[in-house]
Amino acid sequence: MAPPNPEAKARIKINKLLEEAGWRFFDDEKGKANIVLEPNVKITASQIDELGQNFEKTKRGFIDFLLLDSRDFPLIILEAKSEDKNPLVGKEQARKYAMSQNCRFIILSNGNMHYFWDLERLLKKLKPAAESGAETGARSPDSRESSLSWFTV
Repeated sequence: MAPPNPEAKARIKINKLLEEAGWRFFDDEKGKANIVLEPNVKITASQIDELGQNFEKTKRGFIDFLLLDSRDFPLIILEAKSEDKNPLVGKEQARKYAMSQNCRFIILSNGNMHYFWDLERLLKKLKPAAESGAETGARSPDSRESSLSWFTV
């Protein structure tokens, strides 16, 4: 059996990190699902032109992961890239998605490298808590004040 391609490997890693942090793909005893996979988003032709060659020539795009708050409102856009790509290549694409969902926060990830972006502030490179030596202070993913509990800044 062939090993997974770099994009599939990145998504597998991201899925695991999200689940370890308490985000849910499915309803369970802890609560209802708070991750929506690849919701369709309408993008105008002028927005596509602004993105240039970094975006497929389509009038619809797909958010890789849409993380919801406890009221089912969009909280974070997570744009996943292949392991062999710098996640920053998806920055403008993710910004358009965030604007379309009225979402303030973005995570750009290739499964190994992660950037947290508060659209009202700065873009920050994140380190897994285990690498930083800090405890995660695991907070609920439903908390608006926290980013993702699996990362420290």
